[in-house]
Formats: sequence, structure tokens, C-alpha cells
Amino acid sequence: MKVAANSVRTGHILIYNDDLWVVAKQPEHTKPGKGPAYIQVEMKNLKTGTKTNERFNSSDYLDRAQLEQKEYQYLYMEGSNLVLMDLETFEQIHLSQDVVGEENMPYLADNMIVIIESFQEKPLNLRLPATVILEVKETDPVIKGATATSSYKPAIMENGLRVMVPPYLTTGEKIVVKTEDSTFVERAK
Repeated sequence: MKVAANSVRTGHILIYNDDLWVVAKQPEHTKPGKGPAYIQVEMKNLKTGTKTNERFNSSDYLDRAQLEQKEYQYLYMEGSNLVLMDLETFEQIHLSQDVVGEENMPYLADNMIVIIESFQEKPLNLRLPATVILEVKETDPVIKGATATSSYKPAIMENGLRVMVPPYLTTGEKIVVKTEDSTFVERAK
């Protein structure tokens, strides 16, 4: 499927030079004083793991890989593999931690529903839910008179992640956190 270069985002998987590449960082859009606008894209090869930076004109079209998406339930870790269950057939599969990515591992919780993206029946990527509910395990005490201002304090979550939270939150409260960038959304209801 062809997509405009200026619509490419982090996590998209592209077919470039007959290989599969995942966009590693948010592409940078640049409009120089002279010449046409361009997009700088940092990509990682899914086979070899090598990274490259490519520059595309904003009018270029790139090949985005058509990925098959299927829901699985995360069950448990077995060595360095994740064990997941297909929600339709109840078959279990083993998925390497490399496919999941270091940044996603802390968010995985037992029985969590995730989406596995595959290309030609080979798992390439694991997509987490957009938000997760986590418990605050450690944070500074509430500051008297603190309101919902733009000042935030650090908090350690139950999974070890560090998230900046509003000053009125205390240890033991549950909050909603965005998995994309580990930011506070709201108190859990």
C-alpha cells in the first residue's frame, strides 16, 4: 500500500530496498529556505537490526507493508519468550522478547489483550493497548494546597516505570498511563 511520505509515523513498517524497515523515531518534517520540503526518517531493518536515516521529498510515496493483525492474550513469560494465546483458536504461541521491544515489556500484564502484527505469517510487532491502569508504588507526599497545576512530581509505578504525575496523587492510587510515551492521563475510575 502506497502512503505519502509526510504521513509516515513511528512504528509503521515500510518496504524499502526490498527489505522490511520499521520507523524508529517520529519523522522530522523540514522546510528549508531553498528547495522543496523533505522528511527525515530514521528506520531500523527488521532482519539485520541496522539503522539508517533516509530523506524523502514530502511529495514522495512509500510502500507500507500490509500487516495481518490478530488479537492474542498474554499469558506468561517462559525464559526469554512470551507465551500468548490466540483468542479464536485457543492455540498458544511463543514470541521472542525482541519482537516485543524493551520499551513495551514493563506494560505487559497477565491476561492483557494485545495485537500481533504479522507479515507473511511471521510475527513482526506487538501492539499494546493505548492506555493501561497502573498503581503508584512510590511518590513524594502530597503538598498541602497543591492543585492541578502544570507542576508534576515523579512517581514509581508497580511495574518499575517512572511517570510524572500531578502533585495531588498519593502512593497506592491507580492511574491511567499512555503506553506510547509513559505519560499520565487521569486517575483510574
